[in-house]
Amino acid sequence: MKVVIIGNGISGITTARWIRKLSDHEITVISSETKHFYSRTALMYIYMGHMRSEDTKPYEDWFWDKNRINLVQDHVNTIDFDKKTLALANGEPIKYDKLVLALGSKSNKFGWPGQDLNGVSGLYNYQDLEHMEEHSPGLKRAVIVGGGLIGIEMAEMFRSRNIDVTMLVRESAYWSNILPMEESQMVTRHIKEHHIDLRLEVNLDRINDNTTGKVQSVVIKETQEELDCGYVGLTAGVSPNVAFLKGSKIEIDRGILVNNQLQTNDPDVYAIGDCAQLSTPRPGRRNIEAIWYTGRMMGETVAYNICGKNIAYDPGLWFNSAKFLDIEYQVYGHVPAQLEEEYETLYWEHQDGKKSVRINYDKKSNAVVGFNLMGIRYRHEVCEKWIKDKISIETVLQQLSLANFDPEFYKQYEKDIIALYNQKTGNNLKLTRKRSLSQVFSFLTGKS
Repeated sequence: MKVVIIGNGISGITTARWIRKLSDHEITVISSETKHFYSRTALMYIYMGHMRSEDTKPYEDWFWDKNRINLVQDHVNTIDFDKKTLALANGEPIKYDKLVLALGSKSNKFGWPGQDLNGVSGLYNYQDLEHMEEHSPGLKRAVIVGGGLIGIEMAEMFRSRNIDVTMLVRESAYWSNILPMEESQMVTRHIKEHHIDLRLEVNLDRINDNTTGKVQSVVIKETQEELDCGYVGLTAGVSPNVAFLKGSKIEIDRGILVNNQLQTNDPDVYAIGDCAQLSTPRPGRRNIEAIWYTGRMMGETVAYNICGKNIAYDPGLWFNSAKFLDIEYQVYGHVPAQLEEEYETLYWEHQDGKKSVRINYDKKSNAVVGFNLMGIRYRHEVCEKWIKDKISIETVLQQLSLANFDPEFYKQYEKDIIALYNQKTGNNLKLTRKRSLSQVFSFLTGKS
């Protein structure tokens, strides 16, 4: 069987690796971005000088030949799904028996005048990084349109080279559509402390050129203020990169519609990663999730299905992690920006304003449903077990030391968090003694 994968990101490469583990099928991976797979999340570190581009490749270049994975650096122009043939921009057509679409995302554009000028881009692929590098020498100010994780990464990148940055964010606080208000305000303060000109509740009106097709300035819609700049980063979200499939036999909504085996309406075509839209997502999960670990999980799932082992995609409990400049962020379970009526929340914030713990729990059962952590690490497996087992908030608080990540290296705040809960409820909970790694293992495995 000949399997062709379009896209060499984490989802496409995971598919290739697992198909090779499970079978002797012929495997071809096609990408017009780069020849070799690299860690997309490391793009910022290349720009900041922390890593070289070759350091971001998880596998040596000889890995692909050794594992009989054929790499083709080319662009797929069209797909004939009836003849199972791909037409490439430069190479000969390629036939397939099974096709995996791992097309990724594209940066959102909303029809702003000047959005296609030289000096305007998102930060999604290697070409975007090269575009930033090209325009950075002599750059005095960059304007970033939109918040989110990509926006703050791009701001940090420019500031690492002492380039002034202005961020235009339409919300009243940074990422307030995702983060609860206290955490959103914490990150908002932190951004400003890093000498980033954060403009809230504003929108981009237009991007002006310098008469040669390059960026010269932007205009803020609400005030008509013009800001001189030499670069504009578009970071107002991403969307599935599926435009070239519209009008084909493959069913598309916002993304490529797939079932729980990640199969499209064509039984020989699968879609995974950022471009896939689940017809029936699991409870508590979105139908499109442009996240690294879900792409990896989808890649493994689709490999099993192609190799004849019927497995449904199940990403499990929602979690995510990121970094807001110097503040690490983790979320497990259900922590929406606006808390629903049936839930209660316990929010503790350190006096330095850069660390916090939020625990959401059900009002009736007291079962924990979610954790939000800023500047503090908790063990993923422990938090997930508490949520899945519907452990009560009071039991969790008493056993909170189980979640400490490398406690010998980090300060601990469990007593302060319990004190806040006692003050809020009038209870008198006590923290159980500190737990060893062997006790954490026993807790996770259910062994006494």
